[in-house]
Amino acid sequence: MLYLLQRLAPIILCLIFVVSCDIPTLQPPTTDTTQRRTQEALQLQQQGLQQLNQGKLREALGTFAQALDIFKATGQRQGEITTLKYIGQTYEKLREYPKALDYYQQALVIAKETDNKTEEMEIFSHIGVIYYKTGVYAKAQELYQQSLVMGKETNNMQAQAEILHQIASLLEAQQKPELAIVFYKQAINVLEGMEVDSKLSPQQQIQQLYTSRLTNTYRHLADLLLKQNRVVEAQVAVDSLKVQELDGYLNSVRDKAKTPQGMEYLQPEQQVVDKFNNEISLVVKQGKELSELQKIPEKDRTPQQETRRQELEAAQRDSLKEFLAFSDSPEVMAHVQELNRATGGENLNPKILRRLQDFIRQLDINAVLLYPLILEDRLELVLVTPYTPPIRRSVTVKRQELYRTIEEFRKALENPPNDAKKPGQKLYSWLIQPIEPALKEANTKTIIYAPDGQLRYIPLAALYDGKQWLVQNYRVNNITALSLTDLQQRPQNLKILAGAFTRGNYDIKVGKRTFKLGGLPFAAKEVENVTSAFPGSAKLIDSEFTEQETLKLMSNYPILHFATHAAFVPGVPDESFILFGDGNAASFRDLRFWNLSNADLVVLSACETGLGGQLGDGIEILGFGYVMQEAGAKAAIASLWQVSDDGTQALMNAFYAALQQDKLSKVAALQKAQLSLLDGIYDHPYYWAGFILIGNGM
Repeated sequence: MLYLLQRLAPIILCLIFVVSCDIPTLQPPTTDTTQRRTQEALQLQQQGLQQLNQGKLREALGTFAQALDIFKATGQRQGEITTLKYIGQTYEKLREYPKALDYYQQALVIAKETDNKTEEMEIFSHIGVIYYKTGVYAKAQELYQQSLVMGKETNNMQAQAEILHQIASLLEAQQKPELAIVFYKQAINVLEGMEVDSKLSPQQQIQQLYTSRLTNTYRHLADLLLKQNRVVEAQVAVDSLKVQELDGYLNSVRDKAKTPQGMEYLQPEQQVVDKFNNEISLVVKQGKELSELQKIPEKDRTPQQETRRQELEAAQRDSLKEFLAFSDSPEVMAHVQELNRATGGENLNPKILRRLQDFIRQLDINAVLLYPLILEDRLELVLVTPYTPPIRRSVTVKRQELYRTIEEFRKALENPPNDAKKPGQKLYSWLIQPIEPALKEANTKTIIYAPDGQLRYIPLAALYDGKQWLVQNYRVNNITALSLTDLQQRPQNLKILAGAFTRGNYDIKVGKRTFKLGGLPFAAKEVENVTSAFPGSAKLIDSEFTEQETLKLMSNYPILHFATHAAFVPGVPDESFILFGDGNAASFRDLRFWNLSNADLVVLSACETGLGGQLGDGIEILGFGYVMQEAGAKAAIASLWQVSDDGTQALMNAFYAALQQDKLSKVAALQKAQLSLLDGIYDHPYYWAGFILIGNGM
């Protein structure tokens, strides 16, 4: 007998290993040893993640394997789950899908054993992606829906939005664009309906609401809507995207009472959503009751409880079967057919279309709205005119080619006498030429422009048609997003509060960076000129130009002109700042508490007030304008690059003269000032194109 036990011992140990996923040890490690080894495993995890992000996939697998061994040895079940998921993700990147699936399944077993619903939900989603990538769509749909049910059970709104996005992608791959649109809309509406945890820091609140993955939902939706010729809805999706991007970048949560949110469902879409959510609710309700019954040990269950448990399990199986057939059900197909009939070849949602067209018609300035959308394989242009249906033009240009041209154009703009016409003409052929007949037909004078991505790094006014710059034919009014901009007429009684930093040197420390900033010699003359032209204006120079004094006076002046340094700090946007003459700086956090409700215009005339760092996604370009609008200002003027002092002074003199003497709108005054420089010694766009108007240009 003893001999038999000795022979069976390795097998028994092996079975224990398989069942428990723990490495058996004769003596458990001490607490100190466990803590030390756990820390070692966590460090290995981080090292593996770095290797994964650097594309060193095989190295990452080895590092993760070391971490996994330690977590198993120390009984750290959560560490096992996390590391197994990382290994699965690595194999997924290697496209070794069977191995990825194996490791996700191992993680799922542990998640179920430890009753970790959040991990179960995430792993189901990961496994669903594997089946999606391998074309097993029915299995992917089943797993996504199981994951969504768990998201509902745990009230995890962000997870629900992500899973709805995955379901939409799956439907899109199955050539069901109408249903895919419904689920992309649902994902957006769940995201925008989220309530943030007030106990979290602002950064954590935004992380809760905003991820690059979810902003892709807006792009996917807009892309699909455009392919279906549902242009008005696509414009609304692009508009919402811009709001989300700015919120995410600036760590601010939008005032939901003031800003419209969510995507509107068409009636057939609403019926699909209602049917889907009713079925989800039923599965969730059954799941909660079943979970409570399963917590009761089998020996302690009453016969009635055991019968009910079996009934619920059978009901759930039936519900999931029906759920899986959801998109092909006769009821849903009827709604899809109705949707096709309702949208036809061109969906003109009357409510949205009237709002857009009334908006630009009331301006009475021959304006159009231009929304470009950068996609991987093309550029989509959406143009809204006062009297015609929305116009959509698709331009075949790869994103990377577009970005290379933008960078080339910007370098030429920043460095006179480099030729900016060649790249400017190429961009004109992509952005303006496809819609030029419509612009002429509408007798367009003003383009209300909502740039996307890296298009924010270049001024539309400096595009070149082969004979003329765009500014010679059109005014350009940038907006952060239509839903954030109220383009009403400006006040008639104009006077200016101007501040200038002219002398001294200050160091402004932001994180690990130090900005060494010196006085601006031309600033005193600049503010003297602008204030003398407007009776009742006031100026603050150097030590008088403090934040406290500015705040005390600003509500009495509709125009605020700051001839001082301002910097947008990439990566930590809340630390971006405006420098005052006494050496103190106001950060974006401070600006949000300013009361700019009486300010018609805030001008930031020093260098780089609109840009910091390398070309990225361009969100920071609209940063100052957005923050100023948040604080109540109607508009802001900021610069895209380092503009020369003499060029700035000439432009500002011409701009304010056009405002005061010619009684022009802000956007028309900026155009006239730019044209005056173009016709003189400052003809290169470096001098006249650097300043952009953001917000209410009337």
